[in-house]
Amino acid sequence: MTRKLFAAVVFLLAARLFAADAPKPTPILVELFTSEGCSTCPPADDLLEKLDSSQPMPGAQLIVLSEHVDYWDKLGWKDPFSSSVATDRQAIYAQKFKLESSYTPQMIVDGSAEFVGNNSRLAGQAIEKAVSSQKVPVRISSISSDTSGKLRASIETDAIPSTQNADVYFVVALNHAESQVERGENKGHHLVYVAVVESMTKVGTADKGHNFAKQIEVKINPHTDLSNVRVIAFLQQHGAGPVIGAAMSTVAAQSASK
Repeated sequence: MTRKLFAAVVFLLAARLFAADAPKPTPILVELFTSEGCSTCPPADDLLEKLDSSQPMPGAQLIVLSEHVDYWDKLGWKDPFSSSVATDRQAIYAQKFKLESSYTPQMIVDGSAEFVGNNSRLAGQAIEKAVSSQKVPVRISSISSDTSGKLRASIETDAIPSTQNADVYFVVALNHAESQVERGENKGHHLVYVAVVESMTKVGTADKGHNFAKQIEVKINPHTDLSNVRVIAFLQQHGAGPVIGAAMSTVAAQSASK
């Protein structure tokens, strides 16, 4: 073996060892409650996309969700991505944070901080605080689908802390979505989104002091392009409490790793 080849081998081995020892980034769940019927929401939608694409916080993996509420739909324009599930989830947060009512745009970081969703300064502060939190490792594997509109996956976690049980959620979201708004406050605007939630399902409860493992199956639109889908699993203390673990994956990423 030549000296150059030997040096190259040593360098590659050292790089692998360094990568193995390097701490994994802290997953942080960033939820944006938004609506196409809300004129102040597009700047928040843009901020969410920037957080997702630029990943600006060292040591953090920002896992973003765009959750479109339906209470704006009655005011002249029905948001094609809106759902009562998002509205109900936001209402629980409103109770938790002792707000007079739900509002848009609203951003919530790790179930622990809420603020107006287009405020990048408050977003940065909340993310910086969340990056130091201890998280339960979550793993998603064996993602598959069939022509009947069912998506399957396996979810596993390490042991949950012995303080409180955690609800386990599984989310199917569109990586990219667009809409041309024809009426309402955003009339004439072409809006672009990231991580638009198609479904959010509570798939179980992780008992304190124990790990969680389950093969799950959820319904999806059979016409959904899986190359445009990301899946997210997260652990949240009951009652819209702090998010204590999260993971994100795609069918394409898992296929490439095999």
